[in-house]
This record gives sequence, C-alpha cells and structure tokens, in this order.
Amino acid sequence: MYIDTHCHIDFDDFNSDRKNVIENAAGEGVFAVINVGTDVDSSRNSLELADKYSVVKAAVGIHPSEVKNADSGSMKKIAELAKHDKVVGIGETGLDFHYARDFDKKQKDFLVRHIQLAGALKLPLIVHQRDSRNELIEIFEKEKLPEKVVFHCFGGDKELAEYCSLKGFYVSFTGIITFERADEVRKACRGYPCDRIMAETDAPFLSPVPYRGKRNEPSRVRYVVEKISVVRNEDLKTCSEKIFSNSRFFFNV
Repeated sequence: MYIDTHCHIDFDDFNSDRKNVIENAAGEGVFAVINVGTDVDSSRNSLELADKYSVVKAAVGIHPSEVKNADSGSMKKIAELAKHDKVVGIGETGLDFHYARDFDKKQKDFLVRHIQLAGALKLPLIVHQRDSRNELIEIFEKEKLPEKVVFHCFGGDKELAEYCSLKGFYVSFTGIITFERADEVRKACRGYPCDRIMAETDAPFLSPVPYRGKRNEPSRVRYVVEKISVVRNEDLKTCSEKIFSNSRFFFNV
C-alpha cells in the first residue's frame, strides 16, 4: 500500500482523464492521494475532488509563487476552506526565491499566516522551499509551529536536512531521487531518520525513471518508494510499510 503525499491532479493536465488517473492509482495500491492546493481556486478544486473521490484528501493553501496575486481576503477564503473535514493539511506554503525576490516580503507574510492557521486548526503544515533556506529557518525560529511539518520535494540540502532532523520535521521525496544526477538527494535520504520519511509524486511534475519527461501521476509513487528502499539499503516490504505508516500518521488518514 502507498500514499502519494503530494500531488496536483486538479491541474488542467488531467482534464481529459482525471477519473481514470484516480482509479488507476487506487488499482495500483495507492491508499490515499493528498491533493495540495496552490491558490484559492486550486484549493477549492482539491476539496471538490476529495468530496467526489474517497481516495483523495485535500490540503489548502497558497504557493509562495502565487502570493503575488493574493491578498488578506485570499487567506480568509483558505481559512474557511480549511474547516472542511476532508482537509488534512495546510499548504503548500513556504518561500521560493529561485526566479526573483521582488515580492519576498509578501511571501514571508503569507508563510507566517499559513503557520498560524495550521496551528490554530491543529493541521500539518506542507512547506515548499527553494533557494530560501536561511530566510525560512529564520521565520521558523520565531514562530510557534504546528506539531507536524513536512518539507515536500526535498532537494538534498545538507544544512537544511540537519535542521529538519533536529526539529523533528518530516521530509518527502519525489521522482527526483531516481534521476541520475540526484546524488545529494539520495545522500539526504540515506541519512534521514526512517520514521520521518514520506514519498510523493508532485504530479503532474517530476515523473520518476522510467517515465521521466512524461506527465506524472499518483500511481507512480511506488517507484519513489522502491528507490528509497534501494538508497537506504532496506528491505522493500519493510521500507514501504514504514513510509506508509509515517504518511498515515502525518496526515491522519
């Protein structure tokens, strides 16, 4: 059994075959699919999918790259959506300075609001981090964090991995771990505590080998789990059961 802890099957990439993709995931042993919102509309669509398909659970939030189009009213809408009983997490939120920093202050403000919302509702926080490690850590050291925090699509940053381990955070790996040049990601995976590792597809992105370059989907989370077991030199059954248990506990599904 598997849980895809992070994907975006509400995206237009799945408009032609969304139902088949969801059914295929269930047929491949995927127990639950966590569909993660990136803005208000995406979060609302995630909730609609969770209402329609029992295998789908929703997370609601505003991606750091999307906060430029958001305002205080947007967060009020996210807060209202978050009260739905099919919502299992807040996010994805975080900081992304890869392309530009022209609205970094706004990103930081929205990250704090997501942290506060997750804490108020006692829901897990789903964190996106790109080229922003130090700024993100600075905020985390100032804010009261919720009990459960995951860094999704973990990129292999040694200093961040050490910080996450120290704080008891979870990290989630994607198909990147199967890529030829992803040695740093594999190294981070090899050394991270086994009881705080999860797997995801981030579909439609980051399809694992042997599907690299094609549209990703939740059924392919098994390839990530299989690679994690190889990287950690662990028995596949034992490793997959632990990742499954970690994911069920984290999202309470």
